[in-house]
Amino acid sequence: MPDEDRAVPALNSISPLLAHPYSKMPEHGSLRPQSAKSKFSVLVIGSYVFDWLILVVVGIIGVVLGNVTPNKRPFSLQDPNISFPFTVHETVTSSLLLVCNAAIPVAVVLIVVLIFVPGPTVPQGTPKSLIWKRKLWELHTGWLGLALSLISAWIITQGMKNLFGKPRPDLLSRCQPDIANVAQYIVGFHTPADDGTLNGAYNGQLVSADICKNPDHDLLDDGFRSYPSGHASSAAAGLIYLSFFLASKFAITLPFVPQDASTNDTSGVTAFPSRLRNGGLDTSADTSYEAVRHNQDLDSSFSPVDAATAKQIGPHNSAVQSVRRQAAAPPLYLLLITVLPFFTAIFIASSRWFDFRHHGFDILFGFLIGTITAWFAFRFYHLPIRSGAGWAWGPRSHDKAFWAGLGSWSYATDKKHWVRPGDETERMTGHRADDIELGMRYRSKGDEPSHAESSGAIPDI
Repeated sequence: MPDEDRAVPALNSISPLLAHPYSKMPEHGSLRPQSAKSKFSVLVIGSYVFDWLILVVVGIIGVVLGNVTPNKRPFSLQDPNISFPFTVHETVTSSLLLVCNAAIPVAVVLIVVLIFVPGPTVPQGTPKSLIWKRKLWELHTGWLGLALSLISAWIITQGMKNLFGKPRPDLLSRCQPDIANVAQYIVGFHTPADDGTLNGAYNGQLVSADICKNPDHDLLDDGFRSYPSGHASSAAAGLIYLSFFLASKFAITLPFVPQDASTNDTSGVTAFPSRLRNGGLDTSADTSYEAVRHNQDLDSSFSPVDAATAKQIGPHNSAVQSVRRQAAAPPLYLLLITVLPFFTAIFIASSRWFDFRHHGFDILFGFLIGTITAWFAFRFYHLPIRSGAGWAWGPRSHDKAFWAGLGSWSYATDKKHWVRPGDETERMTGHRADDIELGMRYRSKGDEPSHAESSGAIPDI
């Protein structure tokens, strides 16, 4: 019987997830290195250039929407909620907002990537070109996610402002209403007169925006853009995204004990897994608390280790038999650095209240929009903070740079291979079947259906 056929029962005995007639762990040496064309083809690069182009176009549309005359909701001249004075000098001007929600996050992402990426998990002897490749990719995804968050919040907010046309708290200060002819502008119900007609004195009825005679049309139109708050949404979109980014890179999260197998194998979150193994330490052995609690010996864990490694891991297992010893709270100074952008966003949003630019609900809803776009943009390009070890998702594959097609769940895999060829420095041998980057059972290329799909190794960027 061929050696590869004898290996299948052994794998099936290790995990029921691998008990499949087609399941077979591919030999590490049988995977050819991914060609430069499939890694950095013009098609893949062009797909990301197209992403940036889309964001630029959407941003320009948002600028155009800011110059469109909004709907103007009728209002009452006796409404105290729109009778506040006009604040000439805003606490946070539009230019200062742009610095806070865009320029500063761009600079911080650059500094963090240059200094801290790829981190201490890089084995000695790793080529500098590989390290800089990772730095550039993390920088690209960091900036791309920031742009997606900001522009998404921008276009949503600008569109809603024009649609709702809600008066600002200082509208009457901008309006310069034609009081003498107020009866001509009343909309809806008119005040009854003593003679039975509807020509009675003005008593707070709603009037149309035509009553406003301010010659500064831009200032007047902006008076009907109260809902939602653009400062609140933009501040949240840029600065909360930055907080997510810093929390990811600095591993700031609530302490927890991993329960799934994919997080027990620490090699899955190192910078270059195979280079770590080539250095002599196989981190794929199950050294978790669960393995110790169930009295699993190292020899019966998923991946065997040599005697020297077992000697090193043994004391470690003894030290973490208690759940409370498997996690700890991060330092408070890192938590402070992480939440500082979030608190800055709160201050910017709050300034719109005491500058009389927005009503309370306008600010809250705008902040909610920015928070949602920040979370979505971060998760769109980065692994979860709790289990991603600070890494961004890898690039799209050459075959799926622009389109994956029906039945495909990952843009990181090739269309015609179960196992995506990748840079040898980033492939992990001895995967579990439920690894986060794999998600499906392994199959050899000989057993592969023509239409099958699978994800591949950890991206090489």
